Amino acid sequence: MTTYNTTKVIKIKHFWLYVIAVVASLGGLLSGFDTGVVSGALLFINETWTISPFEQGWIVSAAIVGAVIGAAMNGSLSDIYGRKKIIVATGVIFALGSLMCAYATTPYWLIAARVVIGLAVGMVNFVVPLYLSEIAPQKIRGMLVSLFQLAITAGILFSYLINRVFANAEYNWRWMLGAGLVPAVILLVGITFLGDTPRWLISKKRDDEAREIFLKINPEDDAEAHIKEVRATIQGNSPSKKQKVFQKWMLMPVFVGVGMMFMQICTGINTIIFYTTTIFKIAGFADNISAIYATIGIGAVNFLMTFVAIFFTDRWGRKPLLYVGLWGVLIALLALGGAFHFAAELGDNLKWIAVASVVLYITAFAMSLGPIGWIMVSEILPLKIRGFAMSLCTVANFGFNFIVVLSFLPLIHSIGEAYTFWIFAGIAVLSLLFTYFLVPETKGISLEKIEKNWREGVPARQFGRN
Repeated sequence: MTTYNTTKVIKIKHFWLYVIAVVASLGGLLSGFDTGVVSGALLFINETWTISPFEQGWIVSAAIVGAVIGAAMNGSLSDIYGRKKIIVATGVIFALGSLMCAYATTPYWLIAARVVIGLAVGMVNFVVPLYLSEIAPQKIRGMLVSLFQLAITAGILFSYLINRVFANAEYNWRWMLGAGLVPAVILLVGITFLGDTPRWLISKKRDDEAREIFLKINPEDDAEAHIKEVRATIQGNSPSKKQKVFQKWMLMPVFVGVGMMFMQICTGINTIIFYTTTIFKIAGFADNISAIYATIGIGAVNFLMTFVAIFFTDRWGRKPLLYVGLWGVLIALLALGGAFHFAAELGDNLKWIAVASVVLYITAFAMSLGPIGWIMVSEILPLKIRGFAMSLCTVANFGFNFIVVLSFLPLIHSIGEAYTFWIFAGIAVLSLLFTYFLVPETKGISLEKIEKNWREGVPARQFGRN
């Protein structure tokens, strides 16, 4: 009888925790959908209007401009108004931007609409990992935060399928971009039933609500002990009259967070995602439909390989997966660059080597840099500045993204495909060194303990042993 009751409690405990995590992760659908849908839509936008490569670059990267603004202006707002309200705002803004895209009458209207969508993408990319890390028990925190990246890959795959569904339809690209209304509505319906995070509620002295949520997500844990630990962390960070909120010891976790974003973006992921169809057409795929089918396969690999991170990040640790992923990314980029460098000798084989290299790249990224980048930045930042610092890291993410995406086509035209991909390979080498020396292992360590290690000056390579 006792065994049955214990099992039942555990199932109920995990049920509510996973419901909360899955619903919050739906925000990743918005980011993923926007990332993937423009790849196919751009092929048909060019058939509606005569636009220059520079204008094409702005249609793609306008969302990134909006994302920088969205991430920058909402870090402090999430600390003031709570994580949940910011998630609700992202759904509303994304729905509005999707409708604006569908009814765009000029390229400039479309660019403006993409900026609006970007506002939502920037907000959701910092607030959802933050939300998930603050509700998750430390033993499965990596897995739950990985759900956000899984939702991003699901959004990308969904967008590729939408691109194929509407490829031969009248007003094809309008239907593609307007379909963003679907994930926005799903998020808005789901988030309505969730509360805010216990740690934010405690920071606002709403301990009773925090206690209720702690008990809901993990009824076997000592809610009072959690509240006292979080309260002690907040009080330890409370500035005196002579002390500023931002202290010197906080520089390192923020630097590592920005570095994680640099690794995630500047190894070239969104040149692969945004320009997948373009890369495949350069490599030899004859028509738009063939290129779109190839992207669907890439999207499926991206989605499925994210499960590796979900299942193993809390077992193997963050750094081992980062090492495996970065080596995979490095090999794929060297191969992709080599394929284009020897394109004349390879002939028709070029497109298949390009596909194989992109598959390897996406496989390596999806199991490591994609999810673990967001896991790490949501874990390592001090509670007192977590909203602001998470916003800063997200701004850096989209800032790097803007530079990489906007410069990709000009780089290809100026130095060629091979050297462009080899530049990203060089950044992958630097990322391996950065991970070894400066990135801490956070597996199985509470957020409060991670913060204590930073405050006491524990070297990053000793976090897991401390």
